[in-house]
Amino acid sequence: MEPAHLIAFNLALLAAMASPGPALLYALRNSLAGGFGAGMATGAGLGLIASLWTGLALVGLDGLFRLFPWAYVTLKVLGALYLLYIAVQTWRHATAPLASTPMARRHAFVGGVMVNLANPKAVLFAAAVLLVIFPPTITVLDRGLIVANQFLVELAVYTAFAALLTGSGARDGYLRAKPVLDRIAAGVLGALGLRLLLAR
Repeated sequence: MEPAHLIAFNLALLAAMASPGPALLYALRNSLAGGFGAGMATGAGLGLIASLWTGLALVGLDGLFRLFPWAYVTLKVLGALYLLYIAVQTWRHATAPLASTPMARRHAFVGGVMVNLANPKAVLFAAAVLLVIFPPTITVLDRGLIVANQFLVELAVYTAFAALLTGSGARDGYLRAKPVLDRIAAGVLGALGLRLLLAR
């Protein structure tokens, strides 16, 4: 594996992270609502599972999904239902004031884990990206490096988001617009959950 392969992978990873999906939306909302620690912990949970999906793609789980479509469908349905649950809870609590104490980091971490567990399509995406970027002869050490690299990149990006969004200006702006922003977030998460549930 050449350094250029890892650079190309990181560019693809950053582009995927920047697209407004459930992971980014959840991380941004937790950073604004729960503070820096919650935002960073959410990012750690998201990054851990995203890199796990990549690791599973590297060992061929995408092939297993093709061999046993029911396993993929089961994960997809459970993931879609979890996203819909988050959407409903976000909508219901849109007008509620924020808790006086910051969100527990453990709770934020578990939430990040669950959001990315809800997306088995990440294995198929990772498999496609890995196939295009890396040569088929990569070693076990290379595979481990790819997974560790992804976790560190995701953690760094989500930590940077959390640092940017937890300043008093960003938080005050969020508090003023919380009912509208939370309902927009709930709508997007609900739409993503329905799309995951109904997609073939």
